[in-house]
Amino acid sequence: MAVFRESVPRDLRGKMMELNWTLVLLLLLLGVAGIGMLYSVAGGSWSPWALNHAIRLAIGLVAMVVVAMFPPRFWMGVSYPVYVVALILLVLVEVMGVSINGAQRWVDLGPVRLQPSEIMKLALVLALARYYHDLPAEKVTTLSGLIPPLLIIGAPAALIVGQPDLGTTLLLAATGAAVVFMAGLSWWFILVVTGVGMAGMIGIGLYGLENILAEYQMDRVRAFTNPDFDPLGINYHPNQAMITLGSGGMTGKGFLEGTQSQLGYLPEMQTDYIFTALGEEFGFVGGVSILAINALIMAQAVMIAISCKSPFLRILTFGIIATYASYVFINIGMVSRLLPVVGVPLPLISYGGTVVLAVLVGFGLILGAHIHRNAEPPRGAGLFG
Repeated sequence: MAVFRESVPRDLRGKMMELNWTLVLLLLLLGVAGIGMLYSVAGGSWSPWALNHAIRLAIGLVAMVVVAMFPPRFWMGVSYPVYVVALILLVLVEVMGVSINGAQRWVDLGPVRLQPSEIMKLALVLALARYYHDLPAEKVTTLSGLIPPLLIIGAPAALIVGQPDLGTTLLLAATGAAVVFMAGLSWWFILVVTGVGMAGMIGIGLYGLENILAEYQMDRVRAFTNPDFDPLGINYHPNQAMITLGSGGMTGKGFLEGTQSQLGYLPEMQTDYIFTALGEEFGFVGGVSILAINALIMAQAVMIAISCKSPFLRILTFGIIATYASYVFINIGMVSRLLPVVGVPLPLISYGGTVVLAVLVGFGLILGAHIHRNAEPPRGAGLFG
């Protein structure tokens, strides 16, 4: 007979014992794979990427465990303040942001350089989870209940799209829509919105995408639909990625033996296209292994969400895993030409400090949800409400 623990662990030792160590191990495996690939694409060198990634991974893992120790009441209390801070940081990008490769997405705070859009992905889920925890169930599908979350999603999306960062904007919107759906939105409402959306897409098609999108965005659409379009320009990255990914065959060329990455043919190999370098060195088997680890991570998180009694923890966990799944889906789809190039990294494997920290803090919240899955904070509970 199964025994269910109804009490919530209070002391540090009890919480550490309750950690989902399977999930921690799976995340560590991805991080180690990232270190190995960054070491390889640098020609067998710890600099400039692998060592930094290892340090950030270690800091992120410690932060993940620390975050998991806090009770749900604390995270409910700071949900709205964290969202406001993330929104302010996005405004600072517009005012004093740092440009890299023509995109103004970073804020230089002296010793650290932050990408506020990555922080906002987590802040958005926190704010929406708090909102729906406090919202009576009968108001979820009402217009008055729907306007606030649309504003919560729309404000950062409007700021991020101007950076420009269409990929993150779409990811943010998709995450917000997933949270609203999981909060209990009526299927009739979803069908109506879907119908309006399809009508809008038909209207856009008739009007012409070139009259709506910027020129560089239209070039990405043309590159996606026609591999022969501008092969030495906008299509160079996607075409080289496909060559690299396909050259690995079933088992790959071997660690440190990837010619495309070692000879510099693969662009942005440490960030957006790291999966293609992995495919070249470890082949189909290596690529499927990474996908399998990600699938197990998502399955663990979904089971944690289902086990939570609190609406806040349940929605928070589903929202974070929806964000994570979007990262993986968009990156893999992009490098395999199933999706247009939008510049989304592969979590814990691609190089990038803010992304690694944001992802691991998010999983810290999920681990905390597992520890406190039997907790039921009342509506309006929290440090600030």
